[in-house]
Amino acid sequence: MTEHPTSHEGRQPFAARPQERTRPRHEAGTHASTPSGGNLPAQSPAPAAAAANPAASAPQGAATPMGASASAVPGPAPAPGPLSAPGPAGAAAPSGPPQDPAGAARREGDRLRFVGAATRRIARGIDLDEIVLGLCRATVPTFSDAILVYLRDPLPVGDERPVSPFVLRLRRTDRLRLTDDDTENALVTNAVQVPVLNPQADLPVADLCEVQTGGALAEVLRGVRPVFGDSAAARAALPELLGDGRTLPTGHRAILAPLRGRRRVTGAAIFLRRPDRPAFEPNDLLVAAQLATHTALGIDKAVLYGREAYIADELQRTMLPEGLPQPTGVRLASRYLPAAETARVGGDWYDAIPLPGSRVALVVGDVMGHSMTSAAIMGQLRTTAQTLAGLDLPPQEVLHHLDEQAQRLGTDRMATCLYAVYDPVAHRITIANAGHPPPVLLHLGGRAEVLRVPPGAPIGVGGVDFEAVELDAPAGATLLLYTDGLVESRLRDVWTGIEQLRERLAATAQLTGPDHSPPLEALCDDVLDMLGPGDRDDDIALLAARFDGIAPSDVAYWYLEPEERAPGRARRLARRALARWGLEELSDSVELLVSEVVTNAVRYAERPVTLRLLRTDVLRCEVGDDSPQLPRQRRARDTDEGGRGLFLVNRLARRWGATRLSTGKVVWFELPTRG
Repeated sequence: MTEHPTSHEGRQPFAARPQERTRPRHEAGTHASTPSGGNLPAQSPAPAAAAANPAASAPQGAATPMGASASAVPGPAPAPGPLSAPGPAGAAAPSGPPQDPAGAARREGDRLRFVGAATRRIARGIDLDEIVLGLCRATVPTFSDAILVYLRDPLPVGDERPVSPFVLRLRRTDRLRLTDDDTENALVTNAVQVPVLNPQADLPVADLCEVQTGGALAEVLRGVRPVFGDSAAARAALPELLGDGRTLPTGHRAILAPLRGRRRVTGAAIFLRRPDRPAFEPNDLLVAAQLATHTALGIDKAVLYGREAYIADELQRTMLPEGLPQPTGVRLASRYLPAAETARVGGDWYDAIPLPGSRVALVVGDVMGHSMTSAAIMGQLRTTAQTLAGLDLPPQEVLHHLDEQAQRLGTDRMATCLYAVYDPVAHRITIANAGHPPPVLLHLGGRAEVLRVPPGAPIGVGGVDFEAVELDAPAGATLLLYTDGLVESRLRDVWTGIEQLRERLAATAQLTGPDHSPPLEALCDDVLDMLGPGDRDDDIALLAARFDGIAPSDVAYWYLEPEERAPGRARRLARRALARWGLEELSDSVELLVSEVVTNAVRYAERPVTLRLLRTDVLRCEVGDDSPQLPRQRRARDTDEGGRGLFLVNRLARRWGATRLSTGKVVWFELPTRG
């Protein structure tokens, strides 16, 4: 366990700071009377007390540490009262000289102010470390010279049943730095003197403690109330907690306080004072109880907050794609940055969806708000967009259906979205926008431009038509899609941020020269570097696409009439294209598979069938027809004359599939190229 010594050099205990002292009233020849049921002992006459106790005549502002007596020399024995009564759990009440009512009242006021300040500091914490640190910093050195905080390991969450065995782990220690020349009972570490529990050991206490069922420590924890270290219960429990039979050194004062939350004990705290400091008083047990209660409730809050943050992070992570596809003719890279710690969950998302014809759909969106609800709506919209993309609908139709879906989810469910479809064969991109910031296109020569796309209305408004524009997508260019968290913050508006992004892309491209595009991953990192300290008000989704395209010489395209001669013609056309590309070794496999797929298309088609071959790192064949019915592989019986075509495709092709289009369907397969 790594200890965390805290420097308190130059600090005075809270109750030891100079305060204005109010002189008590004295009536000559009479004794101060004690109120009925009061906590103050009988007071001797003022002149006699002043003569017998010179410290009582000390100047105003004298320092009195918390728990210290107002008189430094013996005097008349006080009348029996609550302060001289034994403490809880058999704790021995410290004996002391008589105290004046004003001093007792002042100390009680100091206690109340200390408890108020300490509980406020503990309550400020959100996570576990902040709360435990708040307890340590609030009590050292004002209330104690050292503190040990033990927490249950693991900490139960909510209504979870605690695991067995009951184990306490030392979470944090905090100690007072000595500022005088007294090195007695101190350990020098890195020129820092700190009090230790056992001067003969480097590690004063054990890191782990297993609480024995029915043992002394279990009884103290079950009792909930703090106990003095010299009580019978604490003397039996502390060796079990400290480990290896360790005990507190002679002269130390200690309070053992269980930390009980809303439902169960979550840990324990030990408050320690050095021998040269006044011992704890019975009222200090009430202070320790208040600190322990607020700390335990804060720990419950922190554990629940940690669980919610974990669930939020997992939800956000699962809502985003685990990885990007590798479609033909385009390279992709992405980034996602959550917002500040207080708003972990957001509604930003991105996606890349392969489409028939080697096309790819690029999507980026932003659901308004930062909550679990925003993340859930984002997941539903992303799933809807994937489904609509699988139908190969135009971009404006996809946004129209997303708008309808958002209205079905609720009247206040709004989001922005940009949907683009890139065709590597035609070197064109079609973009539709729904209230989202416009994309930025970085050309190969280093010029960056903000694309002019119709702004559109956000998704969820309803009754709005969306427009799509078709633009050139030259080879070597990079398209950057992003959410508004990248360009908008409290320090700048959206259009200022977009202009800064454009300038940043242009400056990055100048570093690689006019003939080379900057590396895609490095480009994403460089874009995020433009964020300043005050620019993380919102989460950020970033999707970059580098257009490589497919050269016209690597594409072969034909129309085939739906007749019986179509399969034979398809085999001949495919054989010629493979010979032109130097892929004659694939002729047998390609001719067989093309013949089977075209035969199946001709059987159901009423319009011309399309056949397209694409040569990239693989050989891809696509056959399209106007029938919406998708083929399904089935096991043919021995007596069947047909039904084996897709079985052959499945056995010979590396990959194959069928996609429904708005005008029919496309069946495709891929074969690896050799050489």
